[in-house]
Amino acid sequence: MTTGFSGQAATRAKPKKKSRRGKFLIITVLVLGVLLVAADFALAAAGEYQIAQRMREKLQLNEDPAVRINGFPFILQALRGDYQHVEINANGVPIKDEQQGVDLRDLDIRADLRHTRVELADLLAGNVSKATIDQVDGSIKIKALDLNRLANQVTPFDKLSIEPDNREATPTPAADPKAPKTTAAIKLAGQTNVAGKVVTLTAYGQIALVSGSIQINIDDIELDDASLKQIIPQLRQALAIKIDPGTLPFGATPTAVEVESGAFKLSGVITDVPLVQR
Repeated sequence: MTTGFSGQAATRAKPKKKSRRGKFLIITVLVLGVLLVAADFALAAAGEYQIAQRMREKLQLNEDPAVRINGFPFILQALRGDYQHVEINANGVPIKDEQQGVDLRDLDIRADLRHTRVELADLLAGNVSKATIDQVDGSIKIKALDLNRLANQVTPFDKLSIEPDNREATPTPAADPKAPKTTAAIKLAGQTNVAGKVVTLTAYGQIALVSGSIQINIDDIELDDASLKQIIPQLRQALAIKIDPGTLPFGATPTAVEVESGAFKLSGVITDVPLVQR
């Protein structure tokens, strides 16, 4: 009886050893996976740092822009030397060019780099002189702060806001629905001072892309005091502002304009460009 019991106990003990080995293998695989993911993110971070340094110089920024190399795993892109999508963002950027008449103080700049081609060793070493980009989608946002300041040069305005004009309108069929939009409906709202009295106004019109600049044209103005309608032509003229933001990131030419909540956005595309100036 004793021998039979001992044999049964020995037989039951074997699955426990196998179970422990299985758990050990699972834990080992998980640890290795975590280490590989961490290494992948570390390499990506190193690459993003190097691109941020180069972009600070290329875009003439005071600080490093935010850079994100999309796509996982990073190492596969690195081995191919082809980074499919790199995002670059810089906010609150001032641009001043007295010769070109550009004086903006609060721009948001974005560049989406499609297929940046550079070897991993060169990227990590900061040697990107041979790096090229298949396509750059560049954009600049001009916010209400700059609009308010530019409008004040003609007539004092306060708290000017930018919004799309979402009123119902008869749609105008475009020649090509996929073509970039060079005009957009706008709604501006704010306050001005007339003979010591604060007047609230809402203006409706369009922005148009003209030779790389934004031209604002106001059609209708509503005042909270209808008795002051005689000042509407003056206000319409004061808000007919032209804003030149200069070139887009990487020298892309503006080809489209949009109105977002709080900003005007110019965008354009350029192909086959170097990552840095040669």
